[in-house]
Amino acid sequence: MPTKMGGPNAPDDLELGHRKQEWLASSDEPEALTTGGYWYHHQRLQPHRAVHDEAFQDRLLQTLAEETGTAL
Repeated sequence: MPTKMGGPNAPDDLELGHRKQEWLASSDEPEALTTGGYWYHHQRLQPHRAVHDEAFQDRLLQTLAEETGTAL
């Protein structure tokens, strides 16, 4: 999204950004009634394999704590 975080050259349309959340919150379609999914433009995708790597997650949290001075 072209936001402060995504930058002005981000590839998605800001006007379309809310539609997935609206669909997930209000649809009766079986796909929208699932939980724990990673979605992109109404398609469920597999997240990066690092989301299942607890050692990576621990290293990430440690690095973020060191950078921000805030431990989680």
